[in-house]
Amino acid sequence: MRNKLHGTVVFIFSSFIFLTACKSPSGLVSQDVRNAEAIRADLINPNLNKVLVAAHRGDWRYAMENSLPAIENAIKMGVDIVELDIQRTKDGQLILMHDATLDRTTTGKGKVAEWTLDSIKTLRLRNGCAIRTKEVVPTLEEALLLAKGKILLNLDKADRYFDEVYALLKKTGTERQIIMKGSKSPRQVKEQFGNYLDDVIYMPIVNLDKENAEKIIDDFISDFNPVAFELLFVSDTNPLPKQLVPNLKGKSLIWYNTLWDTMAGGHDDDMSLEDPDKGYGYLIDTLGARLIQTDRPAYLLEYLKRRGLRN
Repeated sequence: MRNKLHGTVVFIFSSFIFLTACKSPSGLVSQDVRNAEAIRADLINPNLNKVLVAAHRGDWRYAMENSLPAIENAIKMGVDIVELDIQRTKDGQLILMHDATLDRTTTGKGKVAEWTLDSIKTLRLRNGCAIRTKEVVPTLEEALLLAKGKILLNLDKADRYFDEVYALLKKTGTERQIIMKGSKSPRQVKEQFGNYLDDVIYMPIVNLDKENAEKIIDDFISDFNPVAFELLFVSDTNPLPKQLVPNLKGKSLIWYNTLWDTMAGGHDDDMSLEDPDKGYGYLIDTLGARLIQTDRPAYLLEYLKRRGLRN
């Protein structure tokens, strides 16, 4: 009997360890949940003195990436922006999905563009450990309705069919909650998004390792005056990230990604787990970051609160 009981305890403990490895304990409601207009007001403030947090594909350590629960938990935590990926089905419906294929994140196989929405809705999402869940693939409209009035959304891969996206934004009343980013020129941005820029926020992405990086930024400042730039660089040997801080001060906010090491000179989520001051802190204090996109939103929020960089 004793051996049987011991075996049961070991099984339960092992199961707990496995599940917590695939699911973060971050499903807590923050006292700092705000509304979308308040977040937007911070975003368009060039003198912002706190840091906004963007959750990459939602809080995917708690729930499946690009899922409604991942968005909902990001909202509950007090995240400011959720980054989502858009794909279009065979029958022209817009869904949340990073990959062009269904294989990695669902129980289906093949290209999204070769499946109709009703067929995709029969599938189930897989979590970060590739385990089937009860959740189904959400449509963009479902995500917009969930986020309405609560949080800003950065829609990735949506520029391919933005007229259709904007129709859904108008239908759901969420057009002032949307951020679009890209590497287009100011002229191209105005041509493609000009009719929407009173509502939709566009941020240029600039690779600081390219020779013309400074010119791209100067052109946007003089011709477009963006609320923020997403900046990328591989190594701290590049002097430009530091040089840009005084140049952009009072003009545009700076957005850095900490998803992996080559996006911000190695000052990523992994470095931040070892020493958040060398990771997140360096981006904030030395490189002037006021927006950080992370795969660990709960951890970043906790750090910012300790430093008084959240309300």
